Amino acid sequence: MSPRLPAGVVPRHYAIELSPDLDAATFAGAVAIDIDVEERSAAIVLNAAELSILSARLDTADAEALELDFALDAESERLTLSRRDGGEFAPGSARLAIAFDGVLNDQLHGFYRSTYTDDDGASHTIATTQFESTDARRAFPCFDEPALKATFATTLIVEDGLLAVSNTAETGRQPMEDGRVRVSFATTMPMSTYLVAFVVGPLEATEPIDCGGVPLRVIHRPGRADQTGFALDVAAHALEWFSNYYGLPYPSDKVDLVAVPDFAFGAMENLGCVTFREVLLLVDPGAASQPELQQVAKVINHELAHMWFGDLVTMAWWEGIWLNEAFATFMETACTDAYRPGWQVWSTFCRSRASALSTDALGSTRSVEYPVHSPAEAEDMFDVITYEKGAALVRMLEQYLGAETFRAGVRLYLRRHAYANTITEDLWNSLADASGEPVGQIMDGWIHQGGYPAVTATATDHGLRVSQRHFTLDPERADERSWVVPLRLRIQGPAGNREEMRFLLDRSPRTFAGVAGDPVTVNSGASGFYRDDPSPDALAAVASEGPGDRNAEERHGLVDDAWAATLSGSLDAPAYLDLVLRGFVDERDLTVWQAIAGTLAHLRRLLDADAAQRFCELVVAASDTAATDLGLDPPPDGEDERTGELRATLLRLRGAVADHTATIEACRQRLDHPDPTLAAAALSVVAAHGDAEDFAWVRGRFETASDPQTEQRHLAALADFGDPELVRAILEGTLDGSVRTQDGPYLVRRALLNRVCGSEAWDFLAGHWDRLLGVFPTNYSLARMLEGVTALDRVELAARVHAFLAEHPLPQGAKQVAQHLERLDINVAMRERESGRLSTAVLGS
Repeated sequence: MSPRLPAGVVPRHYAIELSPDLDAATFAGAVAIDIDVEERSAAIVLNAAELSILSARLDTADAEALELDFALDAESERLTLSRRDGGEFAPGSARLAIAFDGVLNDQLHGFYRSTYTDDDGASHTIATTQFESTDARRAFPCFDEPALKATFATTLIVEDGLLAVSNTAETGRQPMEDGRVRVSFATTMPMSTYLVAFVVGPLEATEPIDCGGVPLRVIHRPGRADQTGFALDVAAHALEWFSNYYGLPYPSDKVDLVAVPDFAFGAMENLGCVTFREVLLLVDPGAASQPELQQVAKVINHELAHMWFGDLVTMAWWEGIWLNEAFATFMETACTDAYRPGWQVWSTFCRSRASALSTDALGSTRSVEYPVHSPAEAEDMFDVITYEKGAALVRMLEQYLGAETFRAGVRLYLRRHAYANTITEDLWNSLADASGEPVGQIMDGWIHQGGYPAVTATATDHGLRVSQRHFTLDPERADERSWVVPLRLRIQGPAGNREEMRFLLDRSPRTFAGVAGDPVTVNSGASGFYRDDPSPDALAAVASEGPGDRNAEERHGLVDDAWAATLSGSLDAPAYLDLVLRGFVDERDLTVWQAIAGTLAHLRRLLDADAAQRFCELVVAASDTAATDLGLDPPPDGEDERTGELRATLLRLRGAVADHTATIEACRQRLDHPDPTLAAAALSVVAAHGDAEDFAWVRGRFETASDPQTEQRHLAALADFGDPELVRAILEGTLDGSVRTQDGPYLVRRALLNRVCGSEAWDFLAGHWDRLLGVFPTNYSLARMLEGVTALDRVELAARVHAFLAEHPLPQGAKQVAQHLERLDINVAMRERESGRLSTAVLGS
């Protein structure tokens, strides 16, 4: 059976009425759907799941009322309606009226219940929604496919005193005889079912802020009003910035940002009623670190970018979800850069790009877009390839076309397809029309095949010779595939001048005649989704002479490309270590140091005993100058936020990775430092070396935190302790309810990545597999949890992981799990290949 609904019936408008009972965790509902029957049919088929259908009726255009028979198939999640007289439905306009009951589930999808505990210890319940991809059908019968757009008018019947919000502004409030209140909301623009939302509960709303005629509020649990100011400031900026960028006003009548205590995803772009995890919306700026503030801003900007790109214009089917999410990820970065230029988020974006390059170098990678037959298959698309690679490809194209030309194409796309559905080629066509460039020809290879190239450029007597090869972390999995590469190169001419040039590498190799000079980089600004293919000799020169005049993004790219070469075996670990410890001793950029610190932490895992101690001494020595320049504390007159986070990065490297005694002691003295960024780094270091008393202190902070960032920071730190019994104690919290189910998978992942206790964390996961899968949300978080197994890189343990997961497959996310297992194998191979010679090298230094 096709997962798509039969053609022939098109919804135009839904009138939804729901009456949630928060105490009983149930709801009653009725929906009236205006439809066009386009062809004669014996049945009308729509979607419904986990609902009890009470009645169904069809009111025809000529005032005939037909009571209908109904059959709900649980497996296919289809509701089939038929005439009781056995006749057919004739073409024309009609209205379906369906009554039903449902359950407010605890699975964090559909119409579900969430709870919180107030300051007095009392528990409260709210009802909220999460419909993407296909869970609107769990709240009301509907045509639950993205292309079947319609308008929606929602009515919620709620207990007096509860707050009720939906996609649009409240238009009416009518007291009922039983003491409840009937709350009505304005009709939405035409949109897909997965964007419908409603939230009911003992919540509060901030006073609305007028953003160019659009009222903006934050909805939150009582007592958190003081944590809403940052979100309001970010969102107000975003609404104005996006309206200007897109050249279109915000497409609805209000914006509510809703903080939900239990939420399986990070956030959800429901039109006008955007839902968030509390940690990604509510902020105490005095308690949040710089990365935490930046993450909140980026998520808010991501969701508001969707109001146009995703809500106003929507993919026709789920294979197009990549474009929604990739473009929103690109736009979140652009908007955040405009909001706080000092954060230099395009530099930080290099870290996301590196993550995508790493995954896309696996044999088990996938194409960005591929045929999706069922909505369940779309769940595999919520991954680093969709978000980070997709956004990096959009950035590459924008930088090649030019920012203003690119924006003109985006504006054209939105004007052409407002309120409609599109496929990927529609965007390429608009960008091509705006730029005159063959955008489809350039991008098709990047979208429809996995992987990417490594590019080499060489000066010759005939011009610049440029070639590409398919790059993979396992060289045996490379093949002859190629791409049309939009190159941005920087050339040093014969007179010493530097010049950026742009070419399309549409065949390989290709010689660009008339280009004289030596290539400085084949990836200017590191904006291309490809690797520079440096030789070991070139990297040795950087180790001796430094990275030259490359900018920060290019230096980050140099480190990342060299690390990829190390993982693939074309560069040995001692050469890589020499590169970063000698060649970057004068480095002062945050993003570059984050890349270096991450790879040094990986190398530390390969060493034991004396070799590990000597390695730590070398890391401390190489970072001494930078650490001394920054000092342990911010200066009294302040500093920029990236400098503060660089200090934090160096503290974590020197304390948690290199076990530097003085740094560890300094961090103990700064656990309550007034600078949250410094305090967060100190917490990481203390946790890595902490004892039972420290663990109890950190757990107490987690359990009594009054803001989401402090809570989540201390929860994560509990998985970093080096005592297996302590780590097991917090993992037990995923079973006894002391850790929220939304947080459980990420806590397990962090424990698996623990250098000391990872194997014990695996034993816990394997030993409680069925219970954990019964507790955790059934979404992509389970596959993300298993990312932690990539660190279990000893041969015997890796074999156990493979065997267990072969016998216990996840219900979804198979592609991501395969990628984790391949990366585990690459890490095992690296340990076997490099640990001995790295030990010899560091002991001989």
